[in-house]
Amino acid sequence: MGTAERQEAPESGVETVRTTASRRPQAPVHDIPARADAPGRRGAVREEPYRPLWIEEPARRRRLPDPVRTSAVRAVLIISVTLIQAMVAFLCTLAGSWLAFPMVISGVASTVVATWGALDVWVTRQVWNQRHGVVSTPSSTARALRRERRKARRQARATERAQDRIRRQGGGTGQLSHS
Repeated sequence: MGTAERQEAPESGVETVRTTASRRPQAPVHDIPARADAPGRRGAVREEPYRPLWIEEPARRRRLPDPVRTSAVRAVLIISVTLIQAMVAFLCTLAGSWLAFPMVISGVASTVVATWGALDVWVTRQVWNQRHGVVSTPSSTARALRRERRKARRQARATERAQDRIRRQGGGTGQLSHS
């Protein structure tokens, strides 16, 4: 690959582009070094440094909670078995096999179970969110309201403690002075 340089001629004001060829081949990928041997040489030893097959990137979404993930895996397995049963029932029906009727009946039952599995994922997710709370964003209105309610409760408790302290210091008799 070559490099391009822009130059402007002083007297004409016209811009020209000059390219120069580089001596060493460059790899198109940024992390891969160029080959050390020339393209026409035979028997040259190629020493390339170790590079990983993949680069780990942080996940874009958070991982599902364990109970939700467990029910999701269970639902996927049940649904896949149901789809296989439906395909076998269809092929047995086309072939005129005696197995077609039992497969259709078991396919209907599996469809009911697969629906239950999908609903189980949804219910488990809702229950987990309800028990462990949903992460709210800092700009959430609900968070600001909760913060205000907590502040009001703290102030109410502080004034109540102050009133109790005043009552205890008075001796509980209602007298303002000791005369």
